[in-house]
Amino acid sequence: MIEATSLTKRYGATVAVDGLSFTVKGGQVTGFLGPNGAGKSTTMRMILGLDRPTEGSVTIDSRPYEELKHPLRKIGTLLDAKVVHGGRTARNHLLCLAQANGIPARRVEEVLDIVGLTEVAKRRVGGFSLGMSQRLGIAAALLGDPEILMFDEPVNGLDPEGILWIRTLMRGLAAEGRTVFVSSHLMSEMAQTADHLIVIGRGRLIADTGTQEFIARSSQRYVRVRAGDLPRLAALVERLGGAAKAEPYGDHLRVTGASAPQIGEAAAAAGVALHELTTVEPSLEAAFMELTRQSAEFPAHRFSADRFSADRSPVREYETEEMVMGR
Repeated sequence: MIEATSLTKRYGATVAVDGLSFTVKGGQVTGFLGPNGAGKSTTMRMILGLDRPTEGSVTIDSRPYEELKHPLRKIGTLLDAKVVHGGRTARNHLLCLAQANGIPARRVEEVLDIVGLTEVAKRRVGGFSLGMSQRLGIAAALLGDPEILMFDEPVNGLDPEGILWIRTLMRGLAAEGRTVFVSSHLMSEMAQTADHLIVIGRGRLIADTGTQEFIARSSQRYVRVRAGDLPRLAALVERLGGAAKAEPYGDHLRVTGASAPQIGEAAAAAGVALHELTTVEPSLEAAFMELTRQSAEFPAHRFSADRFSADRSPVREYETEEMVMGR
């Protein structure tokens, strides 16, 4: 278990982490999400004792990292796969880590096999691709057979097969009762992998909840309706207390404030034929963008489709994301 209590880190006048408290429990994959500059990397560095908190504390099974006698046996980590001596072979890199932590040499061969690097174990790490380096970093994290694993962007450089492999690996480790803490910007992967989410923005906690509960907090859920008489259907929706918006590039309505059963029953009673009636659930990405948009360090701009047409100014023809979301 990883436990942060009022964790704060300042660099001069800059507050990177601001009073952050959370607990990462065993038996589940916990996703650690936040926009760029949110403080995720700083938090992970403080967990490993690489940065000292200005205030507060963080412990691993109730002990600071520096008090762990053999840290790789307690917590395995992947923060930066490329921070490896390039002149060493993959096997020798892992052997050095094993010897420093009192881990039997036979474990090196086991983890090389787990991550699929046995055939390249004698190659120098400096010639590895990013995907191979990621696999070597994961092998190092698994070396001590630890109870706790922490990964920062573990799918970087992996091909689709590799992404499926690491997803299956993390879920399998959690199923064994281990604590798995993973930071990633790939929302589609987190939606399939994480059971629980800790979301931060500007160093502060935004959410500490189950993945499905986090998605359910989003206001992006709506009902998509196609019908032969859209104006009449829109009027029916308004009488139900809902709002119907015609999509600019489609023959359907986007309805909020009324459920699919309500719309279906009202349309049937009024004799309006429906061609489609679908409840569209928000994605993790949509929920994340909505709930963190005020915390983004570099807010994105949403440009109009004809922004670069000859008769329009490329400077004026855009909308900020905040303008769009505020409508």
